[in-house]
Amino acid sequence: MDAKNALNELLAGRLEPGVFQWRPPGSLDWAGRAERAGLRVFALDGRTVRDKESFLRRCAEVFEFPDWFGANWDALEDCLTDLSWAPAPKGYLIGYESWNDLAEADQGSFRTALDVFAEAVESWRDSDTPMTVLLSSAEAEAEGVPWLT
Repeated sequence: MDAKNALNELLAGRLEPGVFQWRPPGSLDWAGRAERAGLRVFALDGRTVRDKESFLRRCAEVFEFPDWFGANWDALEDCLTDLSWAPAPKGYLIGYESWNDLAEADQGSFRTALDVFAEAVESWRDSDTPMTVLLSSAEAEAEGVPWLT
């Protein structure tokens, strides 16, 4: 299945939520399609994110975390499993682009971020608002992360 069809299956609820890699076609408005399907979209641009601190700062901005966000891994997980300030009609979709900047510069922080995303996805799995994380992979591959297919 190609990336466009896989996205259609995900948006229709026919694919289990998860953390996936995918190669979206350049012309595909994945965020707009997800929003029209009732998902709350967070576009996490990883350009210039090369360490834990810059990753957590970018997350705080993108997810519009409340002032009590503690800027550490536990606080990131707490916020991603709460999101009460960011209601979603049918679920959450996080598109993480340029993730390889962090993966290349700080592999440990990248792996911890993936673990936090996986915990958040799991916590939302059986709710009315499941969460999925898509790692846009134009050139690089994240070892151990399944492909959206």
